[in-house]
Amino acid sequence: MAYVHRLYEYDYETGRIKLKNRRCPRCSSIMAHHMKPVERWHCGKCGYTIFVRKGRR
Repeated sequence: MAYVHRLYEYDYETGRIKLKNRRCPRCSSIMAHHMKPVERWHCGKCGYTIFVRKGRR
């Protein structure tokens, strides 16, 4: 649990804690951000994957 400070950011002015990672649109779990072999967001619970496109629309 030593890496928990990397998952959240704290706003000292309002006293709120905000999650840095995305939430899965299917199951609302926290998604993992992978950089290799291609950049993507992946949910380990349900298997939903979002591939990140760069430079293309």
